[in-house]
Parts: sequence; structure tokens; C-alpha cells
Amino acid sequence: MNHLVRQYYEQNSHIVLVDTGNSYQGLCEMIHRKTKGADGIYYTYSEEKPISFNPFFTDDYKFNVEKKDSIKTLLLTLWKSEDDKITKTESGELGSAVSAYIKKIQQDRGIVPCFDTFYEYMLNDYRAELEKRDIKVSREDFNIDNFLTTLRQYYKGGRFDFLLNSRENIDLLHKRFIVFEIDSIKDNAELFPVVVIIIMEAFINKMRRLKGIRKLLIVEEAWKALTTENMANYLKYMYKTVRKYFGEAIVVTQEVDDIISSPVVKESIINNSDCKILLDQKKYMNKFDGIQAMLGLTEKEKAQILSINLANHPGRKYKEVWIGLNGVQSAVYATEVSPAEYLTYTTEESEKTEVFNLAEELGGDLELAIKRLANRLNG
Repeated sequence: MNHLVRQYYEQNSHIVLVDTGNSYQGLCEMIHRKTKGADGIYYTYSEEKPISFNPFFTDDYKFNVEKKDSIKTLLLTLWKSEDDKITKTESGELGSAVSAYIKKIQQDRGIVPCFDTFYEYMLNDYRAELEKRDIKVSREDFNIDNFLTTLRQYYKGGRFDFLLNSRENIDLLHKRFIVFEIDSIKDNAELFPVVVIIIMEAFINKMRRLKGIRKLLIVEEAWKALTTENMANYLKYMYKTVRKYFGEAIVVTQEVDDIISSPVVKESIINNSDCKILLDQKKYMNKFDGIQAMLGLTEKEKAQILSINLANHPGRKYKEVWIGLNGVQSAVYATEVSPAEYLTYTTEESEKTEVFNLAEELGGDLELAIKRLANRLNG
């Protein structure tokens, strides 16, 4: 994946990565230093400096239909638990509330667009408007009190009040290589899926604004946070929307069991993926019939995949990979990188530590550190 995203970057694509294991730290840092800080942006979530966003921010106060819809989808996902069904009335009322709030902030530029002011609008203006209507909306149809109670934790003073009220709007638009490292919250059942969805929402904004430029959203193990029914709808929306805007959505997993065990994954991801890439599957030999059925592989493709790394040249360091394009074309290819590239991409903790420690000794020169260590590897 490091090798792949580097190729995309060098072809002037815009890349947003959601990672949970510092897999792209070396490549991101190299880009950051090569561009003198203008690119290669690495956001890490921490208690002291949590990642925060503002889904209501646009620099020109313009909100198209898709922008309004994605805000509504985000709010519904925050409101409803995975077992709750979203009714047409709930979706319609919330959509109307978002549109009315946007109209209000467009007319009154003194209101700061953010979740806090939206919450106050729902609490006061929209609730009052509901009560004045000739045709009453029952609590069963749209329970605004339940909405406000559930989302209170994202309003000022709440546990997650930082999350949707950023005053420093992250500039995704002009940076071409951005990594969101959210490993520290991957076990937080409430916060993790919300952060993932908000990153996706920020990417959708980038996707709409950049015309004629390839954009990629790459979600590593974080996609597991999206496998509830409500979240899956967001993923489906993402996959279908991204293609219209010269974009690609890529999900990455190391555990084939995750794919086999989740019908949501099949519906949201596999059915919408024309390109599939598989590494060595020998350890799943006994489960491969399930993988074959889930991915819709032919017998020829199965044979290709199970041949990976069986006859590698003993004098060269490379790994094989299978690439299949929607049942039309497939083959096994070798991925071979130079020692310098290997050291840039490595996810082995001891090797990464050696690279970054040497860079520190050399006054922060990561490229020189990699060159020196690569020369050692070359003997």
C-alpha cells in the first residue's frame, strides 16, 4: 500500500489515509520534509490534542444538495443506534432543519456555523416552529427531545464538545497527502466510528471541490467501525458518490475473516469494488472456498492467488500480489522495491525506530538517514 500510494502521489493525485497503526508515518514524513512542510500532513489523535472538525463550515457559505444531505446523514448516524430504524419523517424533518439552519446562517453572518449553533437552533427555533404548525408532528414521528438529549454530548460542555466545533478548519483541500492516525481511539466504541465518519465527510468536501483531479480515500482497519447498518449506508453513499468526482475509495484489511463474516461488508464494499488486490493467502488455504465465494472468484483466479510466492527467485527480495479487475482481467505481479524505499515504507517497529533515531542524530534529515541505512543493506 505504501508503494501504491506513493505512485498515486507522484501522479499528482490527492490522498487521504485513515490509519490505525502508523503504517504510513515514514512515507508521510518523507513527503513532509521534501516539500518543506507544505505537504505530507500527519494528524494524530490524542487526549491533549484531539482531531476536531466542523461539518457546517464552507469558506463561501454555499451548500449544495449533496453537502446538505451528507450533514443530515452524519447527524442521523450520531443520533440513531445500530438497532434503530430511521423513518422517512425523521429523515425529512432533520433534512428540513439542516436547510433552515443553513438559510439562517447565510442571512446572518454573525452566527458562527458549527454544531453548537446548530444545536441551539434546534433547541429554540426549530422546536418552536414544530409547535406552531397546523399539522402537528408527534413525538413518535420525530422526537426532537430525544435528538437533543442524544446529541447533547457533542454540544459545549459535553464529553465530545470538541469534535464538531473546530475553529481551525483542517485544510484538506490543498494538501495532497494527508494521514489521520487514530490508533489511540480504536477501542472507543462511541468516539471511533464518529471520527471515521467525520474524516470521510471532510474528504467528500475535498472530492466535490477539486475538479478533474484524482482523489483517493484509503481506509485501513478503521472501516470495521462502519459495519453497523447505519454506518454501512454511509459507506455505500461514499462508494457511489466518489466515482462521479474522479475519485477512488479503497479499504484495506489484514484479516480475511472480517470480510467473510460480515454481510454488511459484502453489500457496502465488495459489490462496489471493481478492483481487488490480494496478497499471500496460504494461511487461509482451508478457508479459501469461503473467500472465493464471497469475492466471486473463478477457478482460474483461485489458482492464480494460491500460486503467490510459491516460486520466487531465491536471489531477489520481492513479494507477489494478485490484482483482479472485475472478472475481466487478472494476474500475479511482483512488487520489488529498493532498500531505500523499503526503509521508507517499513512498518517493523525496530526498523522504524532505527530510521527515525538516525535522522534525529543527523539534524532531522530523514532522507540522508535512509540513504545511509540503505547503503548498509546493500553491503
